[in-house]
Parts: sequence; C-alpha cells; structure tokens
Amino acid sequence: MTEFWLISAPGEKTCQQTWEKLHAATTKNNNLSTNSKFNIPDLKVGTLDVLVGLSDELAKLDAFVEGVVKKVAQYMADVLEDSKDKVQENLLANGVDLVTYITRFQWDMAKYPIKQSLKNISEIIAKGVNQIDNDLKARASAYNNLKGNLQNLERKNAGSLLTRSLADIVKKEDFVLDSEYLVTLLVIVPNVLFEDQDSYLCNVTLFRKAVDDFKHKAREYKFLVRDFQYNEEEMKADKEEMNRLSTDKKKQFGPLVRWLKVNFSEAFIAWIHVKALRVFVESVLRYGLPVNFQAMLLQPNKKTMKKLREVLYDLYKHLDSSAAAIIDATMDIPGLNLSQQEYYPYVYYKIDCNLLEFK
Repeated sequence: MTEFWLISAPGEKTCQQTWEKLHAATTKNNNLSTNSKFNIPDLKVGTLDVLVGLSDELAKLDAFVEGVVKKVAQYMADVLEDSKDKVQENLLANGVDLVTYITRFQWDMAKYPIKQSLKNISEIIAKGVNQIDNDLKARASAYNNLKGNLQNLERKNAGSLLTRSLADIVKKEDFVLDSEYLVTLLVIVPNVLFEDQDSYLCNVTLFRKAVDDFKHKAREYKFLVRDFQYNEEEMKADKEEMNRLSTDKKKQFGPLVRWLKVNFSEAFIAWIHVKALRVFVESVLRYGLPVNFQAMLLQPNKKTMKKLREVLYDLYKHLDSSAAAIIDATMDIPGLNLSQQEYYPYVYYKIDCNLLEFK
C-alpha cells in the first residue's frame, strides 16, 4: 500500500524547527512513518476572499484530477490486457516512479509560473487535465470500437459447431454448386467433415424439392441443419475484414500506450501540484499571514497509523481546540455525512497511490 499524508504546521522560531520536531516525534524510537519535506515555493497570496473561494474550488479540482489520473491508469491496464504486470512500470511521473516523484517533489516553474495568481495556476491545471480527459474519451472510444469489432469476428469463428461460423471449416469441393436440382446442406449430428467434442458436421446432397422433408425428419432425430450457403466472395471479405481489424489494432496499440504514458505523467504531476496548492491555501487560511508554515510528507507505517494520528494530535492540538474530538478518521456514524471527518488541528491531505483496480 502506498499512501501519503501531506500535512503542514506553522513555523516555530523557524520552519526547520517545525520539521525537526515532527521528524523526531514520528521516527525516533517508534518508526511510525517515513518523512520528507514537501517544498512549496513562495506563491502569490492574494486576498482573503479569493483564498476562501479558492479553497472550495481546489477541493473540486483535486477530486476531478484524481479521477482523470485513475481513468488513464485503469485504461492503461485495460489496453495492456495480456501483460498487467507491465502496467506499473508504465505509470511514471516525469520518468520516475510515483513514490520517488512525490517524495522529491519540485514545483514545475515552467508549467505553472509562480508569478501568476493562485486562481490562474488552478485554471491552467484544470484546462490541461480537462484536455487529457476529453482526448482519453475520444481515443478510448475509437480503440474500444476496433477491439469490439475484432472480438465479435473472433467469437464467430470460435465455439461449438451449433453456433460458430463454418466458413473456415468447409471447402468448395464439399458442395454441389450451381445445380438446378441438387443442393448441399450442412447437418450437425450430435454425438464426416469436421468433428468437435459433442457433434459431427456432415454434408448431405439431395434434391431441392426434398429439402423441407429432410429438415423435418432431421429435427425428429435432433439433427440441426445449419443455414449456410457457400459464397466465396463473402467468405473472402470476412477474412480480409478480420485481418484488417487485427492489423489496425496492432498499429494503434503502440501510439496509444505512448499517449497514455505521457498523459498519465502529465495528469499525475498536475494532481500533486493541486495538493501543493491546497496545502498552501489552507495553511494561509488557518495559520495567517505572513506566510510561515512547513509542509511535510509522511508515508505512514500501515500497522501504526492510529498511533501516528495520536502523536500528530499531541504535537498540534494547541493549534485548534475544536478538532480535539476528532482523532479517529475511520469512525463511521450511520446516516451522518462526515465531510468534516478528516479534520485535524493541522492541515492534512491524503495522497493515495493505489490507482488501479484489477478486475
């Protein structure tokens, strides 16, 4: 499990002191988490009104971007159908694995210039991720159609003699063709041209006028007369269509996987920048001006999460007495929508890197 807690606390005498205090409390003697500083540059603060509005907008943007990140990751898994183990190695951010990217996070000044207002930066992110979302829908739709058509044709050529296409089983010489009086029928005889586990395929040549009687008698003996007419052109067209779809799928596969890799990286990077924006805005709203807080990234030890919460609570309870009652984030009160459930005396956002649900 790869889960991170991105938190911030006000600077003591210095931000370095805040970091050292947290680091000592969570690693000395108890190994509760693996920690790193989370570097957020000096962003433009703007007015209090803008920050309050932005706080809500960023919460929605966070959920939207996370959704797109998961969609791209899941579609990568769907496309790499035969090699699910390769999915993780294709899910990279800036060429490195996700844990490395998060723990060594550096703000991308080129993509998101810090001279811009916070609102502008959030709009740049929203626009970029929205584009990825729209492109994904279009590309996925085209590839899924192709894949679906190919699977339908493959399905026609598989299965039992009762339902499958017979075109690739029979040959021209199995039929009497172009006769005014004679016709060849294909009959499935339950358990000799072609045999599968439960039945045989037989060709029967008879007078055209006897066809109805023959079919009637065949039904009595539980023989199935398949509705099949030998047509070389149709059979050739089906085969060509199958080859074309198969070739198209192979042609589209490489570029699609490359697009997914590049845009997964873009979306994931955007997502972590949204988290950084949220920490900045929330820290200014909670701790006031001038800007003086330390953002820190904790990778909790799964077995001691509850203990880590208690240690953090003891460290920071003086910041907000109203959060005193809320220590256990996993409590569940039926019928109560606890949007405030994850409220702590310190700024806190979770980053969950478990992006895939393998079916």
